[in-house]
Amino acid sequence: MEFLGLHIFDILVLLTYLVVILWLGKKAGEGNSDTSEFFLAGRSLGKFYQFFLNFGASTNADQAVAVTRETYRQGVGGMWIQFLVLFITPFYWFTALFFRRVRLTTLGDFFTERFKSPFLGGSYAVFALIMAFVGGGVGYMVAGKTMMALTPKPAEVLTIEQRTTVEEFNEYHELSEVAFSERTESQQERYDVLHQKNIRGELRSFYSYTNPVVFYFIYGVIVAVYTIMGGFRAAAITDVIQGFLIIIFSLILIPLGLSKLGGFEGLHATVPAFNFELFGSVVLSEYGWYTIVAMFCSNLVAIVAVAAMMQTAGSATNENSARFGIIGGMFFKRLLMLSWILAGLIALGLYAGKLHDPDLAWGHMSRDLLVPGAIGLMLVGILAANMSTLDALSVSNSALFIKNIYQPFRPGRSEKHYITVGRTAIAVTLLGGIGAAVYVDNLLELFKYFISIPAIFGAPIWLGFIWRRITKVAVMIEVVVCFLIFAIIPNVFVSLDWARNNPAFLVQTESFTHEYKTPASKEDVDRGRASAVGDTISKEVRIEPKGIFFEKVARANPEDPDSPMIGLGRFEAEIWVLSWLGIDFTQFNKAQLVATRFFFNAFFPFVLLFVLSMLTQPVSKRRLDYFFGKIYTPIQATPEEDEKAVAYTAEHPESVASKKMFPNSNWEIAKPDKMDVIGFGGSWVAVGGVIFLLWFMLSLGR
Repeated sequence: MEFLGLHIFDILVLLTYLVVILWLGKKAGEGNSDTSEFFLAGRSLGKFYQFFLNFGASTNADQAVAVTRETYRQGVGGMWIQFLVLFITPFYWFTALFFRRVRLTTLGDFFTERFKSPFLGGSYAVFALIMAFVGGGVGYMVAGKTMMALTPKPAEVLTIEQRTTVEEFNEYHELSEVAFSERTESQQERYDVLHQKNIRGELRSFYSYTNPVVFYFIYGVIVAVYTIMGGFRAAAITDVIQGFLIIIFSLILIPLGLSKLGGFEGLHATVPAFNFELFGSVVLSEYGWYTIVAMFCSNLVAIVAVAAMMQTAGSATNENSARFGIIGGMFFKRLLMLSWILAGLIALGLYAGKLHDPDLAWGHMSRDLLVPGAIGLMLVGILAANMSTLDALSVSNSALFIKNIYQPFRPGRSEKHYITVGRTAIAVTLLGGIGAAVYVDNLLELFKYFISIPAIFGAPIWLGFIWRRITKVAVMIEVVVCFLIFAIIPNVFVSLDWARNNPAFLVQTESFTHEYKTPASKEDVDRGRASAVGDTISKEVRIEPKGIFFEKVARANPEDPDSPMIGLGRFEAEIWVLSWLGIDFTQFNKAQLVATRFFFNAFFPFVLLFVLSMLTQPVSKRRLDYFFGKIYTPIQATPEEDEKAVAYTAEHPESVASKKMFPNSNWEIAKPDKMDVIGFGGSWVAVGGVIFLLWFMLSLGR
């Protein structure tokens, strides 16, 4: 028995999960009497809850789907869209220390206190709330697209127009399988038309019963209700349950998919060898080694600007709970990412070229491989993964709104009043993400925003923790200039006909044909390209031109080969700025263009901050002594002892001089102690262990 494509067993599993989560949210909220309890769980979470809170808050289904999507689209090299965070993980050992010892509630408070600027604190809060809409949109989009893939319409209920779209997609897939040199003139003409339609997103492999907007609203209301009731403690408690569900949804497809392919040997026989290259082929992938380095640099700058980081570390009983909780949770997530990579390879082996949207790979695989009941469990796992991120993030954004926007204008109100307003803010931020999900239909595009845009505030946060000389004026100017380049211009230009039709912006890289060696698949044997599966054969692939300034360049009318070209997708303002220096990007490949953008995102904010800070006035020495004194002072056993220790360090800054690596300079970098060496060094050993497991997994069956 099915309802709108879902079996009754799946619906029952889903409803049971939702009832349990809502009940836990209600129970957790019974002890929320003040804002410290609501926003920080009373700073009482030990290593156990910190582990699951960090694991849940940092692990959401959109990451699993993104890794699977890019592995399906690019091979193993595509995993770096998320897996690059592996090399960032050791640095969380220090960020957790900073965020706990600074003893603040929000990152907005950091800007207010460090730079003596409520305006900067409020500006960060506004920025974080805008990003919350985008972040919420990612979660909605993943859950929605998976739901759509789980509830496809059968061909007999499609309209004539829908059936034509699906048939054209299948035709495009069949023509793509024909080597460029083997196509007839009429086939090439038809391929060109369908290729333009595909670039514009006009081809679809199926239609679904699920209306994404209706689904977004139902899903958003559910997350809002239990988070509003329970606050940050509800997020921590439910993340324990949701953590186990994340493990289930990450692993459940692997044995079934491998069984259908014939194990790891069948996987290698089905998927071309170049798809197993760790950094991807420079020709065939968007992720060369230099691209990974660039994305690593950009993401390292950005990680400290994530609003929930202050809340998560700040809710810990002390810095060691924060440190071990975040490192443990993050590395456990990295291990699960190996299963997401494998899932992408399995999807590639099963459905190569058969999906109009790579974001649908996870849901399509679930529908194909799972039995009724298990599909409901998969959907519950995906919802749990997204909810575990959205709940912590929404509480953090609520705290930002209260502490850095609302309270400065409405001081002296009761704790109950602020909690009520905070709950309203949670509902607004969660439901506001629906707009982002509707406006942006491409998961990869949203992820690239997450890697780059937080660097705007990430750069001043890093320098604010280690360099006395950074100034308020420098931060203000840097934020405005970088926000203009990273966010405003890319979105404004894509909406202007002047920009979308400007020939200077429609320049593309050159197209070419590339030949590569790969083991023959069963399809190759059927087509007469090889005598047996596994034989080494040569294949040809056509590398189509790539847009330089616009993400995509396509014909206004795909049916007319003489139709003018127009720009689609994100306008790469970073590349445009660098082109003023006379750089010719037409000879760059896609991987080099992506790397250029992210290197710009990572280093340009620091250049501005260093130059502008040397020309402007820093905050007072007394304020800086108080701020950095807190960073050097360990968390004490009781609030009273902690307050006394901080006050002493502020009045006697010379007492911590021996802890500084450069005591008579503007650099506030502490000498590493035993715990620093053990934690940071041990984290890099764990990084090596994860890479070894990745290599071992990819070698199985080869």
